[in-house]
Amino acid sequence: MARPPKSPHIPTRDGVSASCVALPHAKPAPWPLLLDFLADRLNVVDRAAWAQRLASGEVLDDTGQPLPPDAPFQPGTRIHYYRHLDDEPEIPFEEAVLLQDDHLLVADKPHFLPVTPGGRYVQQSLLVRLKRRTGIDTLSPIHRIDRETAGLVLFSVRPQDRNAYQALFRDRAVHKVYEAIAPHRPELGFPLTRHSRIEEDRTHFFRMVEADGAANSETHIEQLEARGTWSRYRLSPVTGKRHQLRVHMNALGAPIAGDQFYPQVLRGPDDAENFAEPLRLLARSIAFDDPVTGLSRHFVSPRSMDWPAA
Repeated sequence: MARPPKSPHIPTRDGVSASCVALPHAKPAPWPLLLDFLADRLNVVDRAAWAQRLASGEVLDDTGQPLPPDAPFQPGTRIHYYRHLDDEPEIPFEEAVLLQDDHLLVADKPHFLPVTPGGRYVQQSLLVRLKRRTGIDTLSPIHRIDRETAGLVLFSVRPQDRNAYQALFRDRAVHKVYEAIAPHRPELGFPLTRHSRIEEDRTHFFRMVEADGAANSETHIEQLEARGTWSRYRLSPVTGKRHQLRVHMNALGAPIAGDQFYPQVLRGPDDAENFAEPLRLLARSIAFDDPVTGLSRHFVSPRSMDWPAA
């Protein structure tokens, strides 16, 4: 129901963009008050909390004006509110900004930090942190990496540039390289290419699985070095399916060290984090021809990953 605001009158607050809700056109309206609708349809927040948000001026109309607690329900209008969490977990790791110019911001994300707000995280997301840090309300991620993965994430600075940059990823015009630490498997004969069909796991919505059917994913895999029972690998994805690298490494019998979802679920997405055991997966480098400036771009993360105990 909630979606990004379209009104230019709605600013960000503390780095958080407002969510927008279009009120149903139902007539007669089953909710006399806006508060009745919010408590009924957006009931993740209880009625008392919505009343407090209204009283505090945190729910706005389409012109940016605060709506009072006794505001009537008005079918067909739009309202805006700022999402926040009272008990949001803190991620005790910092991002770095590798580049910021008039068009692009390149961030180096730590493990455990989500790229955008969602679920248990709002302030503790890369996008909100960067908006607060830079004061650029128009920042928008051009692509995503998993919360568990560290490394490079690109953001467009200007809304008019966003589609051109996102088209690079849609058209597979970006060369991405990841690194992972996983079990040493010399018998697999690296380098190799993994093709498979990846679909959502019907038993766990947050996992993906390989399935029968035409391949929709491709990853090139090379071994870089070995230390005892572990190896460091270079992973070059051609496609960008969700959890693709984790699924492919697991299917090869070399699940990435620290993976809490593969080969089996050790910790669900709502469970407390174990910051001592990160996923050893790093978005190491990204290269492309800039469609806005014409420059040849190449960025490399300086981060390192700790090797697991032997």
